[in-house]
Amino acid sequence: MMQRTSIEIESLSHLAPLPAASKVGPLLESSITTPFNPGTRDLPATFEEQAENLFIHMGQMLEAAGGGWGQVAKVTFFLAEHESRAKLNVPWLERFPDEASRPARHIMEVGPGASKVTCVFTAYIA
Repeated sequence: MMQRTSIEIESLSHLAPLPAASKVGPLLESSITTPFNPGTRDLPATFEEQAENLFIHMGQMLEAAGGGWGQVAKVTFFLAEHESRAKLNVPWLERFPDEASRPARHIMEVGPGASKVTCVFTAYIA
C-alpha cells in the first residue's frame, strides 16, 4: 500500500484543514493554488503578479515533494478574464521553454472574482 504524504510550503497555506498538495507514491496533486503574495494573504493587483505567485507556489510544492518542473504532467488554470490567456504564456514559457516537452494545460474561465487566476496541477515524481 502506498503512503500518502501531505505537502506543506512556506509561501502558501490554506485556512481550511488541507495541505498545499498531496503525494501518493509518485503522484503529486495540488490543492487549489491561490495567487497570494508568498507568506501572506495579500493579493497583488495585476494579473502578471498573481500569475508569477502561482508559479512560485507551484515550484515550492514540486521541490518539497522531491521534484521539479520536468515532472509536471498537467496544469489547469482558472481565469477571471479571457483576455488574460495570452499573458499567462509569459511565465509558462519561462518554466517550459522546450516545445517538445511541455505539460498539458487546460484553461477554464470562471468569471470575475478577487483572484484573477488560480490553478491546480498534477506531477509524477518517481
